[in-house]
Amino acid sequence: MRKPILSPTRLTTYLACPVKYRWTFVDPRGKVFQRAKWYYSFGTSLHRALEELYKGARSGVPVLAEAVERLEENWVSAGYSSPDEAEEALGEGRSIITSFVEAEVERAREVEVLDVERRIQLDMGEYILVGVLDRINRLDEETIEIVDYKSLRDRTTEDDVRFDVAMNVYQILVRSVFPAKRYLSTIIALQTGEATSVEITEHDVAQFQAALDDLTTEILNCEFGEIEPRPKPICRSCDFLRLCRKHLDFEEAYTALE
Repeated sequence: MRKPILSPTRLTTYLACPVKYRWTFVDPRGKVFQRAKWYYSFGTSLHRALEELYKGARSGVPVLAEAVERLEENWVSAGYSSPDEAEEALGEGRSIITSFVEAEVERAREVEVLDVERRIQLDMGEYILVGVLDRINRLDEETIEIVDYKSLRDRTTEDDVRFDVAMNVYQILVRSVFPAKRYLSTIIALQTGEATSVEITEHDVAQFQAALDDLTTEILNCEFGEIEPRPKPICRSCDFLRLCRKHLDFEEAYTALE
């Protein structure tokens, strides 16, 4: 029997709403209700452009003209309400890429880019833990840096980095492949190029692993068909709201929430 797969996206979806997790990852009938989102297309476009940039030299900093060209080549227009809205977003994307490249040049740090968009999977016993990492750098002989791009942010904090589910999962995955004495987690807010880095220790990883064990046990043993939906603020933009509103108790509580 094939082991279940868990990823940062699946974990954060479950934490946000188990019912959304059901319709997104468990029950195939949920696919009918899913719609393309402009913000997913926007983020995908930026990530693809940066992936292409770093796949070439694997070191140094990107060239601005090449960066904009890569964005235009990899632009995804799904989910926008009109061609004009997509074109406006592309203009914003060009501005974000420009800010990112200028920030990278200003930092001007020499790093070895070990990989970009690297998919790592790790057998955790009862399940497979999977993640796709935006970038992995070697800063020096002792230090590995895990870089994650946030396309819709203009700033980050140390807490954003330290408590981000995906960044903690990436720490587990990278340590299984790239041995080092020190590991940094870095989030880059692409709208400004602002970067925040935090060193993650073995103790930090052990603490997250304990919480992850509890969460994954809950997910793997969940009877999703028996969960009664409960209204939350995220319901307003959820693809599956129509399904939840079929439940009388949910509908009454959701109407009160509005």
